[in-house]
Amino acid sequence: MYKFNNSFNSFRWGLLAQPNSEVVTLTLPPEDPDSNIEKLKEQNTSTVAQLPNEGEIDANNNIIKTLSEQQLEYLLSNLMKYGVLIASAVVLLGGILYLIHHGAEPAEYRFFRGEPSEFRSPLGVVKVVLSGSDAYSGLRLRGIIQLGLLLLIATPILRVFISLLTFLLQREFIYVIVTLLVMASLTYSLVGAYY
Repeated sequence: MYKFNNSFNSFRWGLLAQPNSEVVTLTLPPEDPDSNIEKLKEQNTSTVAQLPNEGEIDANNNIIKTLSEQQLEYLLSNLMKYGVLIASAVVLLGGILYLIHHGAEPAEYRFFRGEPSEFRSPLGVVKVVLSGSDAYSGLRLRGIIQLGLLLLIATPILRVFISLLTFLLQREFIYVIVTLLVMASLTYSLVGAYY
């Protein structure tokens, strides 16, 4: 037998045999274990609530989306994914071409030179990229990089515009108002820089 004492409790550890213990066995009536599961599944599939915008909520409070909502989510997610990938590829291509043809030139940081006037508007950037001048001029290669950045900026704006059209078609006027506010703030931030 072991004895352990501390200031709060006193414990005794040892092997104690209890010769008077009894073993009791109980037999339960046989029951089909799958019957309750099948009943629960039937209740879950039969309990569905209809939402006002044609969506449903099942018994587990999961929202079941309509086909049009699923298509919209798929369209918007692909727009964002491929828009960012295309914009990144254009910037990367322009950057690689610029470094290949102008990477060895020394950087002149003694004097500040502002952005050329061609790059001060989206239309000017597109004109520089599509111009028939020297294909590998520094201005045209910088224009390709700028075009990629414009595509990157245009991707979420296009997403907001598609959402606005979708909400108008679905007659969800609360979402139309919120989307119009977002579109107005985006437009102001882009146009406000020119004035």
